[in-house]
Amino acid sequence: MLLPWAPVALLLATGALEVAATTTELAHENTLPSYHYGAPIRVECMNRSSETGEHIEDAAHQIQWIPFPVCNETSQPLEFHYGIEGEQNCTIPMVSDPFFHLLEFYIHSDAPLSCRLPSRPPPHVTTVGEKPHETEYIPLVFALAGTLQLSHMHISTHMNVLLHSTPKHHIHVHDSGVLDSATAYSTSPLTHMEGSATRRLVIGDPLPLSFSVRWFPTPALPKIEGKVEWAGMGGHIYASTVFYSLVSFIAGVLVAAVYFFGSVLPRRLRGRGLGGATPLAYGLNGVGNGWGYQKRAID
Repeated sequence: MLLPWAPVALLLATGALEVAATTTELAHENTLPSYHYGAPIRVECMNRSSETGEHIEDAAHQIQWIPFPVCNETSQPLEFHYGIEGEQNCTIPMVSDPFFHLLEFYIHSDAPLSCRLPSRPPPHVTTVGEKPHETEYIPLVFALAGTLQLSHMHISTHMNVLLHSTPKHHIHVHDSGVLDSATAYSTSPLTHMEGSATRRLVIGDPLPLSFSVRWFPTPALPKIEGKVEWAGMGGHIYASTVFYSLVSFIAGVLVAAVYFFGSVLPRRLRGRGLGGATPLAYGLNGVGNGWGYQKRAID
């Protein structure tokens, strides 16, 4: 016999199980490693054939991933730093013949410059008896733009890099976090004849790349009334901005005060301050009203 309160008890039990599962999932999420502010994030890219542009697989038929070319500035492959915004340079010392042909594929979009970033850093501590955490990656495709010629190519060497973190209940400038998504693209690719951010390239030349890196604390771009607010990870309101705003405000107040007390107030005093000395009133003898209004006789 089914008691009347049995459905209610079943619903309560189901809800309790769901809450317990959610709590367990959140607890497990909190035990996973996350990036600290400034932590390096190494970029690795899909290994491709310079003859066909096809990706290369290993013996287990898995895609091969290789580090991004070494940068002259750091003597290390390209890497970004969690939450760090700004300009970053990476000069590839020499463009070899195979790499030159790969660049042709990238520019023609016959094969994308497909790279990836680890969403989390590797764990420093593992628990005995538990399955080790498997690293997850987010895609980072560099949309490299340029034009091809018979003997050389033009490449737009400046790129914007947008990196997003997973949303959290607490977001601070020096907070830890996990990568959510990323993208990168060339800027001003159509001004190679006159633009300083585009390089004429032949085999054997160095390739100077520059990146403008911006971080966002959520997967979505922040908006205010439909307008994009470029606040990034930590915002762009600096002490100098506040200082100049305060100085401008004080200067405006001083200019307004000088104009009022030096021009507006004396004119008003000349017109009103003598009161009964004006032709419409004779307040010097206590008859005038002091504001120049003429008294009318009452019939």
